[in-house]
Amino acid sequence: MEKVLREENLMEKVFVSWSGGKDCTLAAYKAMASGFKVGYLVNMATENGRKSWTHGLSSEVLKVQSRAMGIPLVQGQTTSEAYEDTFVKILLDLKQKGVTAGIFGDIDVQAHRDWVERVCRKAGMTAHLPLWQRDQNGLLRDFIAAGFEAVVVNVKADLLGEEWLGRKIDSDFVRDINKLKGITPCGEAGEYHTFVINGPFFKQRVEITETKRSLQDGHRFLEILKCGLKPK
Repeated sequence: MEKVLREENLMEKVFVSWSGGKDCTLAAYKAMASGFKVGYLVNMATENGRKSWTHGLSSEVLKVQSRAMGIPLVQGQTTSEAYEDTFVKILLDLKQKGVTAGIFGDIDVQAHRDWVERVCRKAGMTAHLPLWQRDQNGLLRDFIAAGFEAVVVNVKADLLGEEWLGRKIDSDFVRDINKLKGITPCGEAGEYHTFVINGPFFKQRVEITETKRSLQDGHRFLEILKCGLKPK
């Protein structure tokens, strides 16, 4: 069955809905393993274009990450009200470039799945969710075992303390996050967000050289002020 799936997907050009974090990265990795060709990363930024809507990451930092992977980043600048229309417009543009489907890192929030399937339908594309309904601890183990490296850059202040910022996603992290009540292992309810700095399909490694910690709107942030690329 896996071989048939690879043959059916071989070289189908797709985009990945991109946040810069572990889930979309693992979804991209699994899609590649199934034979999809990831042509673009799609990220939505605030109206001024400075930060992403999802994790609050700097647009410049995401561009560095895109260069590390060698995959073009397409960023749309939008308001919350125009978010869906802007996203669909980007997909329609990508369709003209041969993109036929999208890869999404959602795991178990049905409202998220409903949304991604709706926007893909509007653009005449198919939505694929490689992580859907998978065990979250299993996904974390898959991420680590594949050789990805990521750090925590955003946590809900009422759930996780400042000491969680900057932590690497490793076996110690998995152990400690499972000790806490009311936290999903992958942070699927927005309890924490990550930034991926290296992995098996990265051509270069992202090196974070300067950060700042802040507290905004009930979230603690590890703001990446400077980063660059270095050989793996």
